[in-house]
Amino acid sequence: MMVMLEDVKTQPKLEAIIQKEGPLFDVIIIGGGPAGLTAAIYCGRARLKTLLIEKALLGGLASTTFLIENYPGFPEGISGIELGNKLEAQARKAGCDIYYGEATGITISKNKKVVEIEKHRLETKVIILATGTEPKKLGIKGEEELRGRGVSYCATCDGPFYRDKSIVVVGGGNSAVEEAIFLTRYAQKITIVHRRDKLRADKILAERAINHPKIFILWDSEIEEVIGKARVEQVVIKNLKTEARSKLAADGVFFYAGSSPNSKLIKGLVKLDEAGYILTDEELRTNVPGVFAAGDIRKKCLKQVVTAAGDGALAAESARRFIEE
Repeated sequence: MMVMLEDVKTQPKLEAIIQKEGPLFDVIIIGGGPAGLTAAIYCGRARLKTLLIEKALLGGLASTTFLIENYPGFPEGISGIELGNKLEAQARKAGCDIYYGEATGITISKNKKVVEIEKHRLETKVIILATGTEPKKLGIKGEEELRGRGVSYCATCDGPFYRDKSIVVVGGGNSAVEEAIFLTRYAQKITIVHRRDKLRADKILAERAINHPKIFILWDSEIEEVIGKARVEQVVIKNLKTEARSKLAADGVFFYAGSSPNSKLIKGLVKLDEAGYILTDEELRTNVPGVFAAGDIRKKCLKQVVTAAGDGALAAESARRFIEE
């Protein structure tokens, strides 16, 4: 597990946080990505007694990105880890308590809301759901069997293991192209496999990839199978126009084929769309009073760090008004 400013081993015990803050919180935020951390900053500045719970990595999926180039205020870009660090430091400075752990249940009655974590049942006036997404699994043969042995979903985490190797990147959106470009600092050859005849990524990224001497693109294609014994050795590629199949030697496969919502915890609690994303109104209220949603877990047309941060601010403001009313 990667952490930001504070080692998990040295973080305050949950009992100490409860003893310091009391048994009832104003706001509990579940999820520590850009949306959750921004909500924490705004809640802290409003002097709301706030606890943020994160089960894995502060900064969320953004922290696994080598370089974020489209976040305002950083014309040269900023690494995902550095941005996560800054957001965490700002949330703590605002007075928010942060705890590394996993919320395992939520109970809502007419007069109270309870978040279960470890052996504790924490009461709160408001819950902000910012659980984000996780990389989508294709479910193809060999993907799960070789995960961690050549199959990866994080170039920043695993890229250094592929120095002078051949890599396949699956996908054509911003994440896939950004990470393919990042991997060129290590790999000898990167092959992007994309289902369409042009990249979906921003034009500036697409141009960089197409013109990079280490990057090759297989258009109108998809991966059907990952082959290997101890590690990845080959991939089976199908051309979607001709239906011809071929094998390509590869030392690693990085999947960037979209995301799935982390909504397991909240199924049956709030209204979701057919894909599992939370439905909210313009003030980020769910159908349950006092429960708000922010960031990529929410159904919306653009999932970016900047929109997640905007969601976090608005959810915190809506939470403040709800508590005052």
